[in-house]
Amino acid sequence: MSNKIKIPEPLLFLSRIVVGLVFIFSGFVKGIDPLGFTYKLQDYFTAFNLVFLQNTALPLAILLILAEFLVGISLFFKLRIKWGAWGGLIFMIVFTPLTLILALTNPVTDCGCFGDAIVITNWQTFYKNFVIIIFAIIVFIGKNQYRPSYHSITEWSVLLAFSVFMIGINIYGLNHLPLIDFRPYKLGISIYEGMEVPEDAPQDEYKTILIYEKDGVQKEFNEENFPWQDSTWKFVDQNSYLVEEGYKPPLHDFLIVSGNGEELTDIILSNPEYTLLLFSQNLARSNIKGIQKANNLALFCNENHIPFYGISASGENEIDNLRNEVELYFDFATMDETAIKTIIRSNPGLVLLKGDVIIGKWAWKDIPDPEVFSGNMLSSQITGFNRDKNSWRVIGLSISMLLIWAGSQVIIKNKS
Repeated sequence: MSNKIKIPEPLLFLSRIVVGLVFIFSGFVKGIDPLGFTYKLQDYFTAFNLVFLQNTALPLAILLILAEFLVGISLFFKLRIKWGAWGGLIFMIVFTPLTLILALTNPVTDCGCFGDAIVITNWQTFYKNFVIIIFAIIVFIGKNQYRPSYHSITEWSVLLAFSVFMIGINIYGLNHLPLIDFRPYKLGISIYEGMEVPEDAPQDEYKTILIYEKDGVQKEFNEENFPWQDSTWKFVDQNSYLVEEGYKPPLHDFLIVSGNGEELTDIILSNPEYTLLLFSQNLARSNIKGIQKANNLALFCNENHIPFYGISASGENEIDNLRNEVELYFDFATMDETAIKTIIRSNPGLVLLKGDVIIGKWAWKDIPDPEVFSGNMLSSQITGFNRDKNSWRVIGLSISMLLIWAGSQVIIKNKS
């Protein structure tokens, strides 16, 4: 088919660029946060009763990220174009029907196709994939219209370099925190402001079904037509269904409860000074070296009257097991596991608050020495934040220049 049908060059060019850019962006934003994509795959495995695949989620996530990114690079830069055309089509053939199933059944509300960078619904994901698969088919049909732009060794070398680049980003994200934080709990965020619900915000809308019985026959009614005046009908049951979800604040799951059931959220956030929070989604799987580093910091905090809390989704048994292994200088409170995974991608991970504002986040490998917290912590964190921001400006400028160069090469080579 690809030898008989000739695709107009402008349409083929547009299709290749669109598919390439979408795949590059999707692979990159997931690649900087591989744990986030891993959690999303685990959500899918749970929703579809494939729990036995949970332990494969991380290597599968990295493999899919790398494949998606390289398909995008192949198409955008015209490197091994037939390989990229096959890869793009296979991706879309697999995931377009899958996203239709997700849209119809809605087992997971967010597909995760763009990580946390762009959150879209399952139906929006399906519509997006429906458009992209058309472009992918066009590229596949016209793949033989392309002549090699570079020597095969050059093409494979560039793809290998991009592979190393993406694997490096994955490794960094796994060992530290994501290079770019797209999640709602970013540095500089006020947690109280993030939890606010506007007065005019739409509320959840529910439909209530009332079940009545008469002469042994049950019938469903709604709140407008149920037979409240007819005593021959006997009430049996009622069911409520969510028809339309109302406004949900960006930070809707920040709830901390102590071991004895006392809510600590306001106590922690209302403290105008500094507070350190050590998060661990699962203590049994947490890194013991990270716990020990945090424990030394907790001892320093106790001596300097700085509140320090451990926060985990684990139960008392796991906490007691940890206490038997390490002489802890802090107590643990509880929080929802999904919320902890959203706040920080490290187990354990440290968060520094000034009042209710997040001013510092560290993976366990990067937890600072206690001396760092003996000076002006706010000034230190602002300095570090500005340094990181300037670094990303340089990186962003470099990437922009690379894309401009690549775009010019694509246009020049397009007629070849």
